Amino acid sequence: MLEDRKAAILRAVVKEYVESAHPVGSGRVADRSGVDVSTATIRSELVHLEEEGYLVQPHTSAGRVPTEKAYRFFVDGLGGPGRLEAADSEQVSAFFARSHNELEGMLRDTSTLLSDLTGSPAVVLAPDRDHQDVRSIQLVGLGPHLALLVIVMANGTVDKQALEFADEVPESALAIATAHLSGAMVGRRLSDVPEAPATGDPAVDSVVGVALGLLADRAADLEEAFVGGTSRVAGVFDNVTLVRQVLDVLEHQYLVVGLIRDILDRGLSVAIGTEHRVEPLAECSLVVAPYEIDGDKAGSIAVLGPTRMDYPQALATVAVVSSRLGNHLTEG
Repeated sequence: MLEDRKAAILRAVVKEYVESAHPVGSGRVADRSGVDVSTATIRSELVHLEEEGYLVQPHTSAGRVPTEKAYRFFVDGLGGPGRLEAADSEQVSAFFARSHNELEGMLRDTSTLLSDLTGSPAVVLAPDRDHQDVRSIQLVGLGPHLALLVIVMANGTVDKQALEFADEVPESALAIATAHLSGAMVGRRLSDVPEAPATGDPAVDSVVGVALGLLADRAADLEEAFVGGTSRVAGVFDNVTLVRQVLDVLEHQYLVVGLIRDILDRGLSVAIGTEHRVEPLAECSLVVAPYEIDGDKAGSIAVLGPTRMDYPQALATVAVVSSRLGNHLTEG
């Protein structure tokens, strides 16, 4: 715990550095509200804060820069998400007021929304398979060897998958296969795919087997990650090597999914620098939040930025978007 005066000075340093990206001197701290002491006293306290590991001084004549310890103190002192600015809140409301029929498209657009609001790359993890009941399922012929599997979930979202067949499949076989798939899957969750039932018709059995096999494979997959704002990485991070490292991590879906899951499993909403245990992202922070469907945690969202990120704004954005996304998926 820090004394009130030190705490106020440290918060002022963090806020100033987040805004300016330049080492902060005693004069800049004195100009900020909430720090009503002389510059000599501020200089003395800055030295103590540096000795305690909250600040570093890049050069002898320069001001101070916050460390991970300082950012953690600052974030813990926020007491949770604040209010989202009115303009941003209106943008979120307008987004979720629009019609979003296909689940993947909506989640991809949500990641872009998050990135637009925060100015940083953003990730949305799709709902896990235990939170999706099938309302209807249909096969639509696209050609002699190709069909589209259309799955409508209980919340109204639509999932489409292309199926290829070795042999030609007549429309009549697709219609019969649709009836058998409906009997097998309607009312079930995608994590509960049954064995393919035998119909006695080889063509129908083949179609049903291919469709249920695809659903079983999808159920076994990790949560799908939708990444928005990768084009912003170069503008957010000023180090070319770090830009490449961040892009490389974002391209590997299993890393992104595992990283976000690990942060939430540890009960964190913000992971700063080395706290997230991924060495290439040691100079980055993640702000994460789960979203719920019917009151159960189903997926999650995250914003990735530098440790010098606007934590209050990121926390408020993630909190509002995760809540609205969960509500939208619950209501359909």
